[in-house]
Amino acid sequence: MANIYKPPCDEGVILTAPAPRTPVRDVGAWVLAATILGSSMAFIDGSVVNIALPALQRAFNATSGDVQWVVEAYSLFLASLILVGGSLGDTFGRRRVFAIGVILFSLASILCALSPSILFLIAARCIQGIGGALLVPGSLAIISASFSEDKRGAAIGTWSGFTSITSALGPVLGGWLVQYASWHWIFFINAPLGIAVLSLLFLRVPESRNEEGDKHLDWIGSLLVVVGLGGLVYGLIQAGGIGFGSPSVIGTLLVGIVALLAFVLYEARSAHPMLPLTLFSSRSFSGANLLTLFLYSALSGALYFFPFNLIQVQNYSATAAGSALLPFVLLMFSLSRWSGGLVRRYGAKLPLVIGPLFAAFGYLLFALSGIGGSYWLTFFPATIFLGLGMTISVSPLTTTVMGSVSQGRAGVASGVNNAVSRAAGLLSIAVMGIILARVFNSSLDNRLAALHLSPALLNTINSQRVKLVAITLPSGISEQVRTTVTEAIKFSFIDGFRTVMFTSLILALLSALVAGLMISGKRASIVEKPPTS
Repeated sequence: MANIYKPPCDEGVILTAPAPRTPVRDVGAWVLAATILGSSMAFIDGSVVNIALPALQRAFNATSGDVQWVVEAYSLFLASLILVGGSLGDTFGRRRVFAIGVILFSLASILCALSPSILFLIAARCIQGIGGALLVPGSLAIISASFSEDKRGAAIGTWSGFTSITSALGPVLGGWLVQYASWHWIFFINAPLGIAVLSLLFLRVPESRNEEGDKHLDWIGSLLVVVGLGGLVYGLIQAGGIGFGSPSVIGTLLVGIVALLAFVLYEARSAHPMLPLTLFSSRSFSGANLLTLFLYSALSGALYFFPFNLIQVQNYSATAAGSALLPFVLLMFSLSRWSGGLVRRYGAKLPLVIGPLFAAFGYLLFALSGIGGSYWLTFFPATIFLGLGMTISVSPLTTTVMGSVSQGRAGVASGVNNAVSRAAGLLSIAVMGIILARVFNSSLDNRLAALHLSPALLNTINSQRVKLVAITLPSGISEQVRTTVTEAIKFSFIDGFRTVMFTSLILALLSALVAGLMISGKRASIVEKPPTS
């Protein structure tokens, strides 16, 4: 769930240059309708796809690495191009670029729905990620340009509230569609939304751009990021199946590392970098982004595997699995204003220490769950603590990022933090996939050794290990053997799931440690400023 629970309020300010001082003609309701519907496409898609992954794995007879790519392909291009997407809107027109993003996203969604194979679906998800990179930055950029300063806050609040509701309802709707219709419909649903958004955009929403901003676009930097992150993710996912000793894994990992090092060197020397390295001269800004890396790595990795546990191990329906995290999203939505008050009262540092500690306890509760038991006694308490932890953390984290740089660089700073959170999820899913696979295989070896199965059955199981808990057993075995082997597979997955949750727990504790050591403890706002050069 790499890109679901990055709160909607952070999507907006991402990459916009300062809005024009003179607001465009009053089109408030239409602007809000278009941007809410447009943003909802990305938010719903991010939350729905994870619920559908078990169904996709079954439909395409896919490996665990294949279904990881269904999420990672989208996240790769979104994380890599989101900074450029915001710059394109400021340069060539926010409405125009937003509309192009909606069109790409909608067409790619139709391709996803019609996918005849898992590779076709992954390719379509890449296109969807490019569309998302153009779409996501535009929502609040259009709002900022369309509302006067005294009305802008209320407009952003309305947008944030409605997009939070769509984020909450998305998994439930997706689970219902998967269970009672087909996985195809989780992608088809974007087509009518796209048509509605485009109609509103071109009929009612005025164009805007930053006439005085920097017109240079960092295409070289973007290419290096795509190659760097893509190389790392591909190498890590492949390593989960064939090991780190494979020449192809070593080669792609080296390509990724070299490309990312080249990106840093290029950005340091570029006159128009998409990642201004001088931002990191602020201790609070560096700390906030390191905290973001740890906190969202923990969240994305843990929640990616949660639906597999619910559907394939606990035997939840897709609808029930989609509803399982509803308390998490509702907590973040209902307590967001309260969380903002914590910053005004205590400053950002204390909540950024306490919030990750609450999240860590939530991961501990997830790790303690086994197979069976009531949702209300197993996953619900874990979801509540995780939701409280993220709710306490989000607003102070945003405040720290925005307050640790000068006002003129706030949009870039928010964009960098948004990209960091998405890159964290991208890498986390790949790394935790390796962790879960290793523990699963080791545990399964031990359990199968104690069962003394026939060589033929062992060969059948071993040939499907890349599917993890989705291993299918041959029809000719007895019901007793089937039950025993199925339990061994499920408990082996639980062992891996617990290790993933303990890994997330450690990352959450590291987040709290970073906050304690690097975040300013001042109240109300962070006044530390980096050099203006």
